[in-house]
Amino acid sequence: MNITITEKAAEALKQKMKTPSSYIKLHYDTEGCGCSVDGVPVLWLVDSKNQEDEVVETNKYPILVEKSKKIFFDDRLTLDWNPNGTFQLKSANEILNGWMTLVDKTGRD
Repeated sequence: MNITITEKAAEALKQKMKTPSSYIKLHYDTEGCGCSVDGVPVLWLVDSKNQEDEVVETNKYPILVEKSKKIFFDDRLTLDWNPNGTFQLKSANEILNGWMTLVDKTGRD
């Protein structure tokens, strides 16, 4: 899996990260979607990685992805920034989520 982060998205991530020890996690959220194969990609800001997380290297910041959820993502992805203030995750084949926010799961203010 390869994720390219655009310059605009990298700047937005930098501004939103509270500490250099925070991780960006690409999570496949299935809560409220009906079943485990119906979900939507979301971005989380987390304090640490867990056993299920794999580090995906990018051109800017490493991103965590749950190993069991990688099947829902294309091998090559682009994380971009929209002028409306949200992130966009896309591949050559589709837009996976065009309105992603970065949800702070660190518990810090």
